[in-house]
This record gives sequence, C-alpha cells and structure tokens, in this order.
Amino acid sequence: MNRPDTIVLIHGLWMTPLSWQNWLERYEKAGYTVLAPAWPGAEGDIEDVRRDPSKLNGLGVTEVADHYERLIRQLDRPPILVGHSFGGTIVQVLLSRGLGAAGVALDPAPIKGVLRLPVSSIRSSLPVLKNPANRGRTVGLTPEQFHYGFANTLNAADSRQAWERFHIPAPGRPLFQAAFANFNPNAATKVDLRKPDRAPLLLVAGGSDRIVPPSLVREAHHRYRRSPAVTEYVEFAGRSHFIAGEPGWEEVADHVLDWAVRQTA
Repeated sequence: MNRPDTIVLIHGLWMTPLSWQNWLERYEKAGYTVLAPAWPGAEGDIEDVRRDPSKLNGLGVTEVADHYERLIRQLDRPPILVGHSFGGTIVQVLLSRGLGAAGVALDPAPIKGVLRLPVSSIRSSLPVLKNPANRGRTVGLTPEQFHYGFANTLNAADSRQAWERFHIPAPGRPLFQAAFANFNPNAATKVDLRKPDRAPLLLVAGGSDRIVPPSLVREAHHRYRRSPAVTEYVEFAGRSHFIAGEPGWEEVADHVLDWAVRQTA
C-alpha cells in the first residue's frame, strides 16, 4: 500500500470546517495535504451560513456521506479520514463502503446497534428532538445549550467565545436518524460491523463528553468485535465534546496522526 499523503477532516453538527483550523495547520506542517470540506449547504463564509442556513434543511447522513465519497474517490490514493461527532459517524459509513486508508472517529454519534441512551445525551439533543418538525429544519443552540453539551469543561466565558466563533444552526434530520436507527432496518447510520477488509478504525472518547459519553463510544467499539479488521478505542480524560478545540487539542491531534501512520505504514 502507498502510504497516504492526504488527510480528510469531517466536521459534525453545529460546526463548519473552521473548527478544524488548528488541526489543518498542524497536519500540513507535518507534510500532509489536508482537506476539510464543508457539509453540503455549509460552504462559504460562516456569517453567510448563519444568516441563511436553509440550504441545510433536511440534510441527512446518507447525503453527507455521499458528498464526501465523491470527493474521496477523486483522490490518487486512499486518505486518512478523521471525523468529529456526526463526522465520526460519517467516517464509519465511509469505511464500511470500502473507502479510506484508516479512519478516526472523535466522539462519534451512535451508529445503528448502539443501544445506550444516557441522560446527558437526551438533554443535549432535546433542542432538536423535542419537536418532530425539526426533522426538516435547521436548529441552533443557545450559548447555554452549547456550554452544557459541547463545551462543559470550559468556563462560561470561554464557551461563549467558542460558540460565537464556531457555531452554526444544524440540520435536525441526522439526530432523528440516529435516535430511531434501531427501529429502521435500512437506517442511514447502519454500517457493516463484520466487514473483514475494512480499513483500521480508531474510536476516540472524551471522558467528560455529555453529548456522546464514553459509554456510547465503548459500546460502538464492542459492536465491531466480530470484525477481524483493526478497531481500537482510546479515551482522553476530562475532555468534552469540544475535544478538537478545547485546550489540549494538540495531544489528541498528535495521537490521532501517530495512530493512523502506524496503521498505514
């Protein structure tokens, strides 16, 4: 295998590629070509997206995965895939499709088959799930909701600053797809848990994450147990769902890259 020379970064809900800026610069300095494409409808200036997020209305997991698949298939060789939150779910979908040289899912939203439903996850998702009409809408988080679910390890002022810099309204449909996946045989978050030739996968949990607590990530890891493909789990103590941006992100970014390099050597 030719060692990958490209890293594709996939953001999650309520974020844009801007959330990857530090990682992008760090990985470029390490010699990689780094791509951080936006979800369909989230392209362009963040202020423009905030003013009119309607292009994201109704966007679901499959459409987002298809968007990244088209980009990846245009590359000369399989890249390293790194995704956060629903971006981590997309990474798993893409690996299940046979794409990528290695994949890393940071605080990934649950794939089909994960049955746990922690109270903090329910509370963090309620701004969207409390209204069925939100399935076809975009829904934003208040600074207080962002602090509780995303950035609970930061103080209120730093969390507010992160919200002002990175937050956009997000499509509600992916949350509904994940919430009801176990009742849908063709769920968008379904992956081939036994795929023998899947690229290596690293599942990363933040020890203080409220949206995707470690128990959800550990269960996802357990669901892959029947696959002979490499599937590993690591937990960073005291990290929130804002694991890619909170202080200490460098440790996580370096661990991710070191792991991917070992797996693709």
